[in-house]
Amino acid sequence: MTLTMSKSRNSTSLYITKSVRENGKKFSKVVEKLGTVAELKKKLNGADPILWAQERVTELTKLEKEGRRDIFVKCSPYLPIPHNKNRLFYGGYLFLQMIYHDLGLSEICRTIKGNHEFDFDLDAVLSRLVYGRIIFPASKLATLELSKKFLEPPRFQLHHIYRGLEFIAKETDFIQAELYKRSAKIIDRKTGALYYDCTNYFFEIEQEEGLKQYGYSKEHRPNPIVQMGLFMDGNGIPLAFSIHDGNNNEQTTLKPLEKKILVDFDLSKFVVCTDAGLSSTDNRKYNNISGRAYITTQSIKKLKKYLKDWALDPTGWYLPNDDKKYDLSVIDEEAHRESTFYKERWIKEDDLEQKLIVTYSIKYREYQRSIRGGQIERAQKLIQSNPKKINKVNQNDYKRFIAKTSVTETGEIAQKEVYDLNLKVIAAEEIFDGFYGVCTNLDDDPLEIIKINHRRWEIEECFRIMKTEFKARPVYLKRDDRIKAHFTTCFISLLIYRLLEKKLDEKFTSAQIIRQLREMNFLEVPGEGYIPTYTRTDFTDALHDTFGFRTDYQIVTKKQLKNIFSLAKS
Repeated sequence: MTLTMSKSRNSTSLYITKSVRENGKKFSKVVEKLGTVAELKKKLNGADPILWAQERVTELTKLEKEGRRDIFVKCSPYLPIPHNKNRLFYGGYLFLQMIYHDLGLSEICRTIKGNHEFDFDLDAVLSRLVYGRIIFPASKLATLELSKKFLEPPRFQLHHIYRGLEFIAKETDFIQAELYKRSAKIIDRKTGALYYDCTNYFFEIEQEEGLKQYGYSKEHRPNPIVQMGLFMDGNGIPLAFSIHDGNNNEQTTLKPLEKKILVDFDLSKFVVCTDAGLSSTDNRKYNNISGRAYITTQSIKKLKKYLKDWALDPTGWYLPNDDKKYDLSVIDEEAHRESTFYKERWIKEDDLEQKLIVTYSIKYREYQRSIRGGQIERAQKLIQSNPKKINKVNQNDYKRFIAKTSVTETGEIAQKEVYDLNLKVIAAEEIFDGFYGVCTNLDDDPLEIIKINHRRWEIEECFRIMKTEFKARPVYLKRDDRIKAHFTTCFISLLIYRLLEKKLDEKFTSAQIIRQLREMNFLEVPGEGYIPTYTRTDFTDALHDTFGFRTDYQIVTKKQLKNIFSLAKS
């Protein structure tokens, strides 16, 4: 900082100024207006104003270096803001950036660049695709435009994004393997139990091509789809993924990805947990060798009659650490509201020996009845309001509780179709309330097996986050390699997001995390720094405490921000 004098015909004014560089241009900025020499002489009781001003410069310079200088922002009520100049910047990505660099993704990008010939910054492209997917999910063009409002503007153009997708697709297996190795250094990767699920994503097109094929859409959309299989570890952290044609049977997606894990991740012994839809006999047999095992949900309704009768029999039930046998028809429901009863037996089907475990819980029974009650209420409203909407339904649709009568009691064709609740279907479903089944080749404690299986909800939540919060669909890309790269960036985003959740001790919902990261905006004060415009909350406090830097000061100076950039990338 320097002392500057401005002389006019009648007075000499003193200012403290400093040199500032903005967008490559250097200019002087007034830090403090001290007053005229005459005013200061009067104020200082005759002391030398110049000497005092020089001491003030020294004082402010010292405070500036220590980051303790108060900053005054000069605003005018009659001067317009600059034309076509962005003044508001996004800063929530800074916390994602630290996890991104902890995972070594910059080094991974450098390795990829060493294996291919290109001259753009792949790290800049990938990082902005990931941050954008979490905070501002949008098209590739929109992501580029949004990146221009980050505190660190992008160093690439749109064609670099599409070129980058090509190399990300070529190296997706390498990226996944490296992320597993590097993530294991910052969090416990519980690989004793792995959870697998498969879902599909639709395209806003009509024509099948490449990966985009017509198949069973889980969202019941008449569009081509692509399938994504995902493995998650026992800590709820994504492990690996694969992409398949939309017309594939999802049961066939498990083994190829599992084989890749065996080789690329150097994992040989683990338990694979899946839902019943993915648990074919072939998949079970594959995980019945070489030290691997499986746990899969088992529909009680689809059991053979003798096993179904055994599962629903009210006698022969146990409680943990209790040798007494219980009869469900005479238990004290109030006393056992929090209890989980179980029974188990070994069965052999299709040359495969496995243990069938069935549990019964009063709380689970009430939950199922509550869900069905809501569906019955919807069915009744539909009958009364718009029966024309009643058509063919799937097994979980609330319309399954509606019965249509098209003939009279004498067997003649009725002039008018009559709709009513199908009481037989409701009664048939109620029989299974409270019961839950799994099959496994493990001979461990049955409730521990059930406990492991119950964590499958986390992989279902992974897909929900990608589809809703990350808006991974509909997919607009056409080329297969770019589609593959798109889901690679979604996978990386999900991994980083899950690690963020863990760092915050899972105290906040996904909606809270993403919304408040999105709201962490800053107003630029040219030459000085950035003023936070977001609301300080428990979430932002937790972020700053966890990551070791703060962006919630009344103003974040350029020097402080530079230190934050360095810390986030260290």
